[in-house]
Amino acid sequence: MLDLRFSLTAGRIDLSCDEINAPHLRMLSTRFSTSLSLHKTSISIELDDFLVNLRELARWPSDDVDVRWDSGLLRLVEGNVQDSALVDARLRAEEVDQLPAPVLPPNWVAPLTQHQTRDLSKLMALNHGANFSVPGAGKTRASMAIYAARRAGGSIERMLVVCPKSAFESWAYEAGVCFSGDAITTYVWTGGPPPDVDILLVNYERLPNSIPPLITWMKAASTLLVLDEAHRMKLGSAGAWGSACLTLGPYATNRLILTGTPAPNGSRDLESLFSFVWPGQGRAAVQRAVAHEDLSVASRALKPLFTRTTKSELNLPPVEVSIRRVDLPPLHREIYDALLGQGKLASASEAGDMAALGRILLYLLMAATSPALLAVGSDKHEALPYRVPPYQVPENTSAMELLRDLPLYELNPKYQQVRSIVEKNVARGRKTLIWSTFVRNLKSLERMLAEFNPALIHGGTINREEELRRFREDPACAVLLSNPATLGEGVSLHHECHDAVYVDRDFSAGRFLQSLDRIHRLGLAPSTITKITVLAASGTIDEIVEDRLARKLEFMGGILDDPNVRVLGDLEEEVDESVGMDMSDLAAFTTYLNR
Repeated sequence: MLDLRFSLTAGRIDLSCDEINAPHLRMLSTRFSTSLSLHKTSISIELDDFLVNLRELARWPSDDVDVRWDSGLLRLVEGNVQDSALVDARLRAEEVDQLPAPVLPPNWVAPLTQHQTRDLSKLMALNHGANFSVPGAGKTRASMAIYAARRAGGSIERMLVVCPKSAFESWAYEAGVCFSGDAITTYVWTGGPPPDVDILLVNYERLPNSIPPLITWMKAASTLLVLDEAHRMKLGSAGAWGSACLTLGPYATNRLILTGTPAPNGSRDLESLFSFVWPGQGRAAVQRAVAHEDLSVASRALKPLFTRTTKSELNLPPVEVSIRRVDLPPLHREIYDALLGQGKLASASEAGDMAALGRILLYLLMAATSPALLAVGSDKHEALPYRVPPYQVPENTSAMELLRDLPLYELNPKYQQVRSIVEKNVARGRKTLIWSTFVRNLKSLERMLAEFNPALIHGGTINREEELRRFREDPACAVLLSNPATLGEGVSLHHECHDAVYVDRDFSAGRFLQSLDRIHRLGLAPSTITKITVLAASGTIDEIVEDRLARKLEFMGGILDDPNVRVLGDLEEEVDESVGMDMSDLAAFTTYLNR
């Protein structure tokens, strides 16, 4: 007897047998590189490894031994064999854009743009798919059309949508306008047994502790599983959200991912996403595509597996993105250089300690903007990866006094630039969106810009909707202060604001792109001028962040065949009038510390 079933561990399957066949199981385990022994009669294998090397099961003496499959796993394996041929055919096809438009049911009443119709046709040609269109291109409506077409065709009965909380309103709205009458029921799930509804919405934060009831819900009826803002699971099985998504994925009849930033840190992110969509094939397809490091070749190789509507296809007015460099005043430079020297010593003694290097990085990011932040550390409402304690220097020393009292001696150059930009925008009747990684920066700027009645939104903001309403509707509120970790997704501000300033940036290319799209998206008048200004302190960690983001945006733009993304990595120099760190970033940062 050989039993095959899904493991309780995300992305793995368990194989077990009786005592008599234990030697055969041990022999079989040597055929899989990810095999782990659980017991002398049971092993665990990564799902990708199992599916890629499925032929190795032929070595099992099945003539006289019963092989029993978990029904869900068998359905996945059989579907994977079908998908393999389909995906291979698409990868080899020279033309994939001329596809027939799917038939939508009579109760579908929403209009679709030319690009949505094209994306819909392409995605329906595969059992599972990926939509990498830019924010504002209508990914939600296109996904709703896929649900309608597949439901009308009888292949699925309902849909589970995993998304940020900020996207609940958009999905509920689209369900209301896409279908006539009350035919479609939508429910935001917050716990307990999921109800028998057509569309179930759940946020990523709730997912890790909700696997059993959601699996039960999906097994009760054929389900389309959609991951909205799917880059949130880019860590794959190494992250809590990715692990939960990989556990749920095999129970879905069809899988679909939506994100405008699919590879913010490189090919590994793309591997995790495609492994969810096509277990056993997705990761291998990405690895083959990028093996020769030619992005144009990789783009052509992967393009049949995803659809993307670019900003140029939406005919948006251009965005002006520039970098404004500032010089640190003498005392500020003295503090920064001293901190850099201590960081070099710490990195030498704590080599390989990612957490320690991460703290050093955050201290330097703080110091490049305002060394006064070091005396108090990060704010309690900072996103978790950005929380660090106050920088430790001996009490009652000149260094401590200088950190604390620096604002009394020198004006902060970045703050000066922010105020100058805001004043000019106010004079022209324009509002300004100001981004900073650190909440204490935002609070300092809130005081500095008090006369402009700024709105402030961060992780601890309770009245977020009221602050957004003030910025949108109150003419006296000329400034919105926020951080990309809080407001980088799910909010549209393009009707009210056309100017954004980055006080600082971290290594996350995804957050940078997502935050840009808050004010540059579908619906802008053709004559609109959108201006993005990035502030960078010369001779500081800001320059390392700039270089790393440029490399990541070059990769992402190349993979997506989107020059609009690539150009954002090469910011135009302007004449002066968090962390997202991967191993390559760590190497660049370590080199910076040791040079």
